[in-house]
Amino acid sequence: MAEPQTKVIINPAAGAYSTRRKWPRISQWLRKVGLLFDQVFTEEMGHAIELARTAVSDGYRRIVAVGGDGTVNEVVNGVLASGSSEVAVGVISTGTGSDFIRSIGIPRDYNSACACLTGQRSLQIDIGVVEYQSQGQTVRRFFVNAAGVGFDASVVAATERFPKYLGGTIPYLAGLLGCLFSYQNKPVKLRLEDVVEARRVLAVVVANGGYLGGGMHVAPLAKIDDGLLDVVTINDIGKFELLKELPRVYKGTHLSHPKVSLSRTKHITIESAETVLVHADGELLGTCPASFWLMPVALNILV
Repeated sequence: MAEPQTKVIINPAAGAYSTRRKWPRISQWLRKVGLLFDQVFTEEMGHAIELARTAVSDGYRRIVAVGGDGTVNEVVNGVLASGSSEVAVGVISTGTGSDFIRSIGIPRDYNSACACLTGQRSLQIDIGVVEYQSQGQTVRRFFVNAAGVGFDASVVAATERFPKYLGGTIPYLAGLLGCLFSYQNKPVKLRLEDVVEARRVLAVVVANGGYLGGGMHVAPLAKIDDGLLDVVTINDIGKFELLKELPRVYKGTHLSHPKVSLSRTKHITIESAETVLVHADGELLGTCPASFWLMPVALNILV
């Protein structure tokens, strides 16, 4: 009997703790499409990084993340930390946001997503890298979809305080509305390649993919394999004006707003005299100063 070459890493807490309940049915679909696999469950935040790194060293050539965008981020960080260029990553999204699969075109339907894992079709995608500050140390993290600083990172921090059993985009929207009343725009210094600008901003989104925040089309021109980061800067906009513009953000038509700017670059550094939070793939990381850059065609994704 052939040995499985696929390791499936399941985050049971993803999707407001619904993934453990969904997994038996998903595993049946995986077997139905003929996938030979071993499985393991994560036990805490960050565990998928260790599990993915171990799976690569154990000889698995396909690592599948079952969970949300945070789970995908951890699995990718583990795979890339292993140094192997021969491993492909698959995704079955059971999370609440599912922004990465929107950006890359992986089906949300579990049956279809399972079928993607047995074919030969893969996409070589770019990977973002962010360096940030955490507990007095400079830390580096990979991201697959989007990172950023400012308002959206504060929303992530607020969202994490809501009970995890709340599903869908309810926690994100509640965190967003709460930050609308408390958040103050930040003075930052942006360095894009060799150009330095001082601005007061609501947020700076550094996008590899197009979506974040549970379906907001924040970077509608971003392509995950074009060798560039799309930097969407929302400048000194007022809260009520932002609330008014939210429908346009979901539609991806906000780039024409006079207080929104788009730059395409391979490297950006953000500094501030104030505390400015940093996030990546929906996970709160730390604070500025932060640098973001791109690793082109750095990972194979099964599609």
